[in-house]
Amino acid sequence: MNARKAKAPAIDIGISADERAKIAKGLSALLADSYTLYLMTHNFHWNVTGPDFNSLHLMFMGQYTEQWNALDVIAERIRALGHPAPGTYKEFVNLASIREVEGVPGSDDMIRHLVAAQEATARTARKLFPLVNAANDQPTADLLTQRLEVHEKTAWMLRSLLEK
Repeated sequence: MNARKAKAPAIDIGISADERAKIAKGLSALLADSYTLYLMTHNFHWNVTGPDFNSLHLMFMGQYTEQWNALDVIAERIRALGHPAPGTYKEFVNLASIREVEGVPGSDDMIRHLVAAQEATARTARKLFPLVNAANDQPTADLLTQRLEVHEKTAWMLRSLLEK
């Protein structure tokens, strides 16, 4: 038998197939929020104007770069759990809790949108903890903890820019 056509062994990592499916579904929503946040941040990086242009342009670049790197980590965890990762705009739009921003807002509104999107992504991650903890899934719990730390800190930093 051709090795490429042989069936892969079943996943036996100590997490049931049902639990893995539920966790992968939650991680897919996190991936969709994360991708939407990435795209929003990159869009604002390209289109920010005004007296704070340079500092916001550079800050947004750091944020979208961090977000871009996180996408792969989330998608690979979904794959490790035995499920396909969503990877189309259509899937992301259907799964995301964050809605796209129309037009080009002013810099303060960009920051407000990003605060809301960072916090929405944090909420999506946080909702998964009960399921992940019940399944004794430490790798996903670790991923969620790391993502929460980034999203909460970034939201705080962005929110601080709006304090006059």
